[in-house]
Amino acid sequence: MAHMARVWSAALAACLLLPSGCATQPRGPEYANPVLDADFADPAVLRAPDGAYYAYATQTSSGGRWLNVQVARSEDLVTWRHLGDALPGKPRWAAKKQNIWAPHVIYDATQRRYYMYYSAEPDSARGKCLAVATADDPAGPFADSGRPLICGQGIEHIDPMAFDDPRTGKRLLYWGSGRLPIKAQEMAEDRMRFLPGSSPVELIHPDRAPYRSLVEAPWVIHRDGFYYLFYSGDRCCVGEPRYSVMVARAKDPLGPFENFRGRDGASVILERDGWWLNTGHAGVVADGAGNDWLVYHATDAAEWHFEDRPRERMGVRRLMLDVLQYDDGWPRVAGARPSSGLRPAPTVAPTPPLPPSGRRESVRP
Repeated sequence: MAHMARVWSAALAACLLLPSGCATQPRGPEYANPVLDADFADPAVLRAPDGAYYAYATQTSSGGRWLNVQVARSEDLVTWRHLGDALPGKPRWAAKKQNIWAPHVIYDATQRRYYMYYSAEPDSARGKCLAVATADDPAGPFADSGRPLICGQGIEHIDPMAFDDPRTGKRLLYWGSGRLPIKAQEMAEDRMRFLPGSSPVELIHPDRAPYRSLVEAPWVIHRDGFYYLFYSGDRCCVGEPRYSVMVARAKDPLGPFENFRGRDGASVILERDGWWLNTGHAGVVADGAGNDWLVYHATDAAEWHFEDRPRERMGVRRLMLDVLQYDDGWPRVAGARPSSGLRPAPTVAPTPPLPPSGRRESVRP
């Protein structure tokens, strides 16, 4: 495919720049994007107690059948094995439609259970709902709780992300889109419902800044005293591709959040280039050396025709991976573009990491 040819051409160009061609000293493991060459939209990655990484993605059709929630497994964040459907049984309240989006899974070490938060469209309405399902294994099968957490009239309740605050122990759920603010709300101890008496807190508002007319796909980590909120905008995969990843930070998981100010005042840390479009819906996961990696989806520019497309023709969103670099307290992707050619691969740890002790909540458990 076109993107594979680019990898080899970039590698060849690198060889030609060396005095001795490619006859250099052996280097460590390398990888090239995409790390999963399949339709794997809205990815979320979890490191499970077995030491492996599990990636979850939006519903797709494969081999003539629907996969409600895709799941793949990797030992190194680079080589992925697709395991099939983590949610083989649709929720009874959304059994007739094919609109299951953006899953996120968190592991509860005390209960020894996995909790999946996702979006679905109910049979009785057009708006999206947030929902929760549980399983004893990271690959599933997950079973829906039987009722949605919250529903809306449009797409304002999508892209959930669960986060346990290492300072307070609070269980928080982030979500948002539909040209409304990104929100967060505290969950009850059982993780199956919102904490009674709690209410949503608005965190990031859409505005006229570049790529922020719509904000969605929140992902939160805690590092070096800051809570970093990664999010995406504008709307993905229709019309002129403008989808990008941005970041804000705060001293509290409920804000107030300060947006990163990069080139031209934009908050963008990753955007399209001539090869990859619709770069977004990102999550963060740590490798064995404690390096943070941005996991996101992107569309091959060679497959895009720069026209409005119905949802079923939005193109293949492949799984991508790039390392985050921290500078002046802000995470960034080198060049704010997807990497091309061969790059040093993530470091693999032989055993799962210890609990983060307040440093990073992107590593589970």
